[in-house]
Amino acid sequence: MNRLWSILLWSVISAAFIGPGTVTTAASAGAAHGFALLWALVFSTIACLVLQEASARITVVSGRNLGQALRTRYRAGVTGFAVLLLVLGAIVLGCAAYQTGNILGGVAGASLGSGLSPRILTLIIGAVAALVLSLGRTATVARLLGMLVAVMGVAFLVTAWRLAPDWLSIFRGALIPSLPEGSGLLILGLVGTTVVPYNLFLGSCLARGQALPELRFGLSVAVLLGGLISMGIVVVGTAVDGAFGFDALAEVLDGRLGGWSRWMFAMGLCAAGVSSAITAPLAAAITARSLFSDSNAGEGESESESENERWSERGWRFRSIWIAVLAIGIGFGLAEVRPIPAIVLAQALNGVLLPLVAVFLLLTVNDRVLMGERGLNGAWANSLLAIVVSVTVMLGVVNVAKALNAAFGFFAPGESRLLLWSIGLSLAGAVPVWKRVRRLRGAPAGRAGE
Repeated sequence: MNRLWSILLWSVISAAFIGPGTVTTAASAGAAHGFALLWALVFSTIACLVLQEASARITVVSGRNLGQALRTRYRAGVTGFAVLLLVLGAIVLGCAAYQTGNILGGVAGASLGSGLSPRILTLIIGAVAALVLSLGRTATVARLLGMLVAVMGVAFLVTAWRLAPDWLSIFRGALIPSLPEGSGLLILGLVGTTVVPYNLFLGSCLARGQALPELRFGLSVAVLLGGLISMGIVVVGTAVDGAFGFDALAEVLDGRLGGWSRWMFAMGLCAAGVSSAITAPLAAAITARSLFSDSNAGEGESESESENERWSERGWRFRSIWIAVLAIGIGFGLAEVRPIPAIVLAQALNGVLLPLVAVFLLLTVNDRVLMGERGLNGAWANSLLAIVVSVTVMLGVVNVAKALNAAFGFFAPGESRLLLWSIGLSLAGAVPVWKRVRRLRGAPAGRAGE
C-alpha cells in the first residue's frame, strides 16, 4: 500500500507534463512522421526521471527543497532577491500562460463528447480545478491527480492498442534515433513538453518526509507510465492523414474504430486538460512558497511562524497565487481566444528558466557541503545528468530563439541555423559549469551554499 500511495503521489508529475500541449505535440509527431520520433519521447522520459530524482534527492538528503536550496545559494543582497524574483516570475507567468492552453484543451476534449457551450465547459473545468485546489492538502490533490492520470492513460492506451499498430515499427522508432526532414523543432518540442521546469520545484516539495528507496520507486513508475501514455498518444496520432486537429483525429478514430474511440479520445484529452489545469496553479503556489517562506525557522520565532501560516496550503498567500493563475486561464478561456503573445512569452520564460534550473540542479547535487558524501552524485549519475543538462540548455536556447523568430524573424530561412546556434551556445557554456562542479566536489566542510 505504501508503494501504491507513492505511485499515486508522484503521478502528479505525469499529470503536469501530459497536458493538451503534450497531446498536440505527440499526436502531431505521429501524424507527420509516424513512429519515427518515439525515440525522442524515450529520451525525454529518462531526462525527466533523472532531473526529478535529483531534485527530490536534494530534499531528502539536505532537508531543503529546491526553492530553499536556491535561497541558500542566493541569499544575500539585491542580486539574490532579483534571482528569486526572476525564477518566481518565470514560473508564475509561465504557468499562467500555459494554464490557458490547459483550460482550452480540456474544453476541446469535453466538446468532442458533449454539445455544451465552450464557455459553460470553461466554467465547469475552472470550478472543478478550484474545488480540488481548495482541499488544501498537497498530498490529497496529488493522489486525486494520480487517479485522473489513470483515467487519461487508459483512454489513450486503449485507443492506441485498438489501432493495431506495427509493433516492429514501434520498437524501431523507440530505439533507433532518426531525424526526418523538418522534424528538428518537433523533436525539441517533445522533450520540452516532458521536462517541465515547475515540475522540479513541485517534485522537490513532494519528497519531504520520504525515504529514498520509496521515493525512487514511486517516481520511476509514475514518470515511466507518463512516458508510455505520451507514446500511446503518438500512436493515436498516426491515424491522421494530413493536417492534425482534434476534430480531424476524432473523426478518423470514429471511422476506423467506431464511436467508442471518439469518446475515449475525448475523455483522455479532457482528463489531460483538467489534470494540468489543476497542477499548473498548484506548482506556481508551491514554487512561490519554497522561494519566500521561512520554513526552517527555529521554535519560538512568532514572526516566522506567522509567515509560515500565511504560506500554508490554506494560507492567503499560497491561495492567492493559485487563484490568480487559475483566473487567468479561465478568463482567456471565456474569451474563446488563444493568447498568442502570452504563449510566445511562455516559450521565452521556459527557455530561460529550464536551463538555469537544470544547471543549478547539477551544481547542487555535486555540492559536498550541502549533500554530504551520501547524497553526492557519482560518476555515472554525473555523466547521465550532464547529458540531460546539455540537451535542456540546447532546448532552452531553441525556445528563446523560437520566440524571437516568431516576433522578429531572426532565424528565417529555416530551423538548421537555429539548431546550430543552440548547439554552439550550449557547448560554450559547458566549460565554466564543469569547472564550478569540480570546485564544489572538492569543497571542505562549511556552510551550505558558500
